[in-house]
Amino acid sequence: MLAFLGQWKNRFTPYKKWIGDLKDKEVIRADLLAGLTVALVLVPQSMAYADLAGLPAYVGLYASFIPVIIASLFGSSRQMATGPVAMVSLMTAAALAPLGLDPATTMVYAAFLALSVGIFQIILGLLRLGVLVDFLSHPVILGFTNAGALIIGSSQVSKIFGLTVERAEHYYETMWNMILEIPNTHMLTLAMGVFSLFLLILIKRLNPKLPNVLITVVICTVISWLSGYGIDKGGVVIGEIPSGLPEFAIPSIKAEHLSILLGSVFMIAIIGFVEAISVAKAIASQTRQRVSANQELVGQGLGNITAGVFQAYPVAGSFSRSAVNFTSGARTGLSAIVTGVIVAVTLLFLTPLLYHLPQATLAAVIIIAVAGLVKIEPIKHAWKVHRHDGIIAVVVFVVTLIVAPHLEKGVLIGVLLSLGLFLYRTMSPRLLELARHEDTTLRSAERFGLKVSPTVSIFRYDGDLYFANSGYLEGKILNFIAEKPELKLVVLDIEAVDQLDSTGEDMLKNLYDRLESVGIELYLARVKVHIEAAFKRSGLYQHIGEQRFFRQRTDAVKAAKEKMGDKIDISMYLKPMRGE
Repeated sequence: MLAFLGQWKNRFTPYKKWIGDLKDKEVIRADLLAGLTVALVLVPQSMAYADLAGLPAYVGLYASFIPVIIASLFGSSRQMATGPVAMVSLMTAAALAPLGLDPATTMVYAAFLALSVGIFQIILGLLRLGVLVDFLSHPVILGFTNAGALIIGSSQVSKIFGLTVERAEHYYETMWNMILEIPNTHMLTLAMGVFSLFLLILIKRLNPKLPNVLITVVICTVISWLSGYGIDKGGVVIGEIPSGLPEFAIPSIKAEHLSILLGSVFMIAIIGFVEAISVAKAIASQTRQRVSANQELVGQGLGNITAGVFQAYPVAGSFSRSAVNFTSGARTGLSAIVTGVIVAVTLLFLTPLLYHLPQATLAAVIIIAVAGLVKIEPIKHAWKVHRHDGIIAVVVFVVTLIVAPHLEKGVLIGVLLSLGLFLYRTMSPRLLELARHEDTTLRSAERFGLKVSPTVSIFRYDGDLYFANSGYLEGKILNFIAEKPELKLVVLDIEAVDQLDSTGEDMLKNLYDRLESVGIELYLARVKVHIEAAFKRSGLYQHIGEQRFFRQRTDAVKAAKEKMGDKIDISMYLKPMRGE
């Protein structure tokens, strides 16, 4: 009990592992520079993502202040940059848009969403349930990320063209409405949007180290201000942003909406954490620092709880900003604290400078940010590795596009399909009859065209043994021996069996009894220690007999030869074998 409580205590003090490093002035200097660099990217990017979430731009700044600091203090990664991200912003918009709320109420619901996500994540972390994210297989993430990026990018096209598009029930219907509105394009807005895209791409190519987002935002804001873009030219700008820091407030929602949002809470919590832990692992592979999935859940959970009570919306670890933080030389969580402080300064003193920032520029920032998330090659690679993985990725991609904005359905279908195909594969694992190859090893007789003994069969079973495949194994063995009327010995190599249930154990007992009744001996070879222990507990070991269990396959056939003599021919199995 004391150990358990001590573990919980450690979950809330991970910063102790790096706070001592701040005695080194070089570490402090590196973190100050990295924190400043990330802030220059985060300020404009967070406003763009808030707009994507259907919230006022300044809510993105709220989400970039205290949550960033808290997530860094209580997470396990020293360089991960938490805050608003594209995918979570899209999922927030998808969760809240169907409710038809007014702008002020939408902000409260977004904060409630963040608070709920945080509570769910911290519970998972404290209960050491980080393994739940493993149910989201790589192909599911691939399909969902590509579809999400496409949805995010295309959702900003209307702002580039200066169009007001009627939101439909489904994403593809909204896109069609946008196409119908293209003749009403506001040419000045289109020019600003295209110019913003051009600047973002050009600066990135000329010098990737420069903060292309910040430079583009500054240039376009100045142009907007000097030209009267948002005053008398019909362009849409951010407008007035309230100065000051967010106030503490516990959000509440209508009871009837709680059940509607629960699914979104779960999906945002899991998808946001998958993104965060992926970032943490990628950085850890470079820094060789230890990363804990459960600790990251606690860090992300506290960050989201903070976002919820300070009028923000759900946050997660950012790939792009974490990369900037890492390449800028961040050494500890101090860099995130610096970033949060700079955002606070922006909220207190610099918001009037953002009044003339064009919405088209923010849309361009989002499009460029998610363009890198559209990756077809990994889906092709997944298909090459295993066709089922490619099918899952494509199905999740297509379904997510069709059901959007109900994004959670795409993920759910992907998870169910992954589990279904996995179960299908494990229902029919390989069962090979082995024979001696010219390289002296035992290999598949069918594949290599090898001669087998008419009186002896050695089988290798490649899989676990449980309710879904035990019947398959029994049927395959019975079909094999039906083709050998002179068969006297079956050696079953079950080294690959790592998991066994009562159905599998009962099948082996029945198989032994059936073979015994027709005069065929069943020997088990290379049984793992814990599987053998299960056999002893169940009584199967005693039922079959200790003398029929062998560590090596050749030992089994030699023992059978001593017992049966000339009734069996094992000459082809007695050559020296490597690896046994």
